Amino acid sequence: MSMRSRTSVLLSLSLVVAGLGVSAGPAAAKAPPPEAPVAAAAPDGTTPIPAVEGPLDSSAESYPFGAADHQEVPQDLGDLGYVEEEYLVSGTSNVYTWPTQGPAQIRTPDAPYTTRVLVRKPAKGREFSGNVVVEMLNPSNLFDLNIGWAVAQEQIVANGDAWVGITAKPIAVEALKNFDPERYASLSFANPLPLSDPANCATVASDSSRSTENGLIWDIYSQVGAWLKSDDDANPLRYGSRTTKVEHAYGFGYSQTGGYLVDYINGVHPRVVESDGAPVYDAYIVAVAGGAFAGAYPMNQCEPAPPATDARRQFKDVGVPIMRLMSQSDYLLGIGSRRADSDAPGDQYRHYEMAGAGHATPDELTYSASSADIIAAGRAVPPASCNEGPRSRFPSSIFFNAALRNLDLWVRDGIAPPHAEPILVRDGAPVLDEFGNVQGGLRSPFLDAPTSTWYGTATGASFCFIAGYERPLSQDVIDGLYRNHGAYVRAVKDSTRSLERQGFLTDYDARELAKDAARSDIP
Repeated sequence: MSMRSRTSVLLSLSLVVAGLGVSAGPAAAKAPPPEAPVAAAAPDGTTPIPAVEGPLDSSAESYPFGAADHQEVPQDLGDLGYVEEEYLVSGTSNVYTWPTQGPAQIRTPDAPYTTRVLVRKPAKGREFSGNVVVEMLNPSNLFDLNIGWAVAQEQIVANGDAWVGITAKPIAVEALKNFDPERYASLSFANPLPLSDPANCATVASDSSRSTENGLIWDIYSQVGAWLKSDDDANPLRYGSRTTKVEHAYGFGYSQTGGYLVDYINGVHPRVVESDGAPVYDAYIVAVAGGAFAGAYPMNQCEPAPPATDARRQFKDVGVPIMRLMSQSDYLLGIGSRRADSDAPGDQYRHYEMAGAGHATPDELTYSASSADIIAAGRAVPPASCNEGPRSRFPSSIFFNAALRNLDLWVRDGIAPPHAEPILVRDGAPVLDEFGNVQGGLRSPFLDAPTSTWYGTATGASFCFIAGYERPLSQDVIDGLYRNHGAYVRAVKDSTRSLERQGFLTDYDARELAKDAARSDIP
């Protein structure tokens, strides 16, 4: 199957092990920054609205890290009818601990914070759908990755949704300050506990510091969502009206921040429902994180993550729809996240496994900061290839586009998404077809009208083990499958039509896949 027509730069993923679980070690202390501005008052017991500065000015000398027009492959959002804005948001966040039973509990209250928020939205309010996808930006490379935008931007734009990315971890704040010390001077995830406090643990993860606190993100995530749903004057999704135009907020997390969503959904979401009477987020997409693979993280940096088999890593009776998508790179380690789909009120759930798709995609770096800006942030630019060659080009975006559309239909119209069987596993190993591809899982023409074998894991430096790769089938095999070009095109169209009817492909992805087949020279 030929690839979709899109520009892509193949950069292999230079995740630190923080993406999946980091080693421990001491970290140097730093002086805490000034206190953050005071957030707006909220009714008793409800999620407060953070104080907001912005949108920040942008120029050739100072612009957002990861800005669309400074991505590895720049995008002109104006061509899409979109604009980009960056804000600084400040408030106070509780640091939580997470008991084995029940939701999180406060460990240290009211720690000041300031983080940054990147907003991409339709330029005109009349084009806005009312949906906002809110993502904790993935920090596994030690800088922010805009992965939700990378993998679901086509559906976001096609539907007129807004996308919001939040810097979620102190190590990413450090990169921002390296990149533009003046623009990001006020950012702070300062640890509310002094170094002399016994509760400030002497040993933290290797991507962390005793002078900062990773566990501030949970209330930040609630407060940013509440801000976007509020009538606050600074809300960028009011579009000049008296009230917010946001109807639904959808939480998104990928890999490390997918694991963060597990903590948030099971540990913090119930607290928000109890205090506010309703959740901030109306549904969630938890991507490539589950079971023993990035399936949960420490609620604060002084306690361990829930064990791999802990019930806190699974979803049940959350009260809003959840979709979990695993890739071919991680579904075996994450097999403990499997559970039955459900349409029961209060326990709406879908579990999907993306057959053929790699965890670490080229797009997640193509649509994030440029190599030059990564270097300016004091971080290493990821290497381009693994031992087997470039990282897998499999377009997992086709699955995320459909998932986001189906999630919205579930929330808005009560239309239940389709069910898919998991990847077929026997005796702890995948069951392969005659071409070496996995059976079961979310299907696509890449496996059902095959021209390659798709692997979820590779070998080599850094995180090659989740990059995957492609190995083209021999010409003899392809000639045996398709007697001429028309036969191949028909096979692809049959696949796309069936998947579109079932709801597993959007109409635009189905059309593009068929066009790619027609433009190819196969066989």
